[in-house]
Amino acid sequence: MTAVPVPHRVVARRRETADTVTLRLAPVGEGLAPFAPGQFAMVHCFGRGEIPVSVSSVQATGGLAHTVRAVGAVSAGLCAARQGDVVGLRGPYGTAWELERARGADVLVVAGGIGFAPLRPLILLALAEPAAYRRINVLLGARTPRDLLGGHEVARLPATYTGVTVDRPGADWSGHVGLVTRLLDEALFDPSGSWAFVCGPEPMIRATARDLAGRGVPRERIRVSLERNMRCATGHCGHCQLGPLLLCRDGPVVGWDRAEDLLSVREL
Repeated sequence: MTAVPVPHRVVARRRETADTVTLRLAPVGEGLAPFAPGQFAMVHCFGRGEIPVSVSSVQATGGLAHTVRAVGAVSAGLCAARQGDVVGLRGPYGTAWELERARGADVLVVAGGIGFAPLRPLILLALAEPAAYRRINVLLGARTPRDLLGGHEVARLPATYTGVTVDRPGADWSGHVGLVTRLLDEALFDPSGSWAFVCGPEPMIRATARDLAGRGVPRERIRVSLERNMRCATGHCGHCQLGPLLLCRDGPVVGWDRAEDLLSVREL
């Protein structure tokens, strides 16, 4: 990894929702070390600053994709980037999903909102080798149909079970309504022989992980991706501290057996 942003050119741009864009990036010259699903980069918008963004696609050619929601000055600048523009990346940083630990088991992937983006490369990796897992379940939730990220993609996935739900449906919505945890009643898995991978808003993570644990999924087999205010990405500044963890170094992906007690304390 490098502490200096490495130039990457925007080679494609796709609008996902009204405020969310996916940028496909290719290195200008030598690229970064390979990323694993779940890891993140510090993405630099020149003239504005940088933010941590998990990879939403990992390509064999060294290219990457990052899905960004415009919620601040830096993210808005990245969302405004056009094909041909140059941004900076440094990384890879953090822990990965470690899907290989789930070989031979049932897999549950549960995403809320933009949480689908960090899980997307894991889903594609699992479906590229379906015989390695007993059953693969993909569960996706969002506030409204217009906020669905990857809904069109999930509908075409050859997973054992796929489910999509929204909190507030529109007049033309005919799918599930309610929390994403309601989809667990239809998913196909043996709790004691399952691995779960969960990403989304923190309340959704807590609710989903507790539901899964209550059904009998071992806590250490529930992997969650956590967010805090990352600045340096090297474990030095302390901005991303969560109890004994520095999430840029010890996360963002951790087991629920470590995260449960830490998330019972509200972020200051």
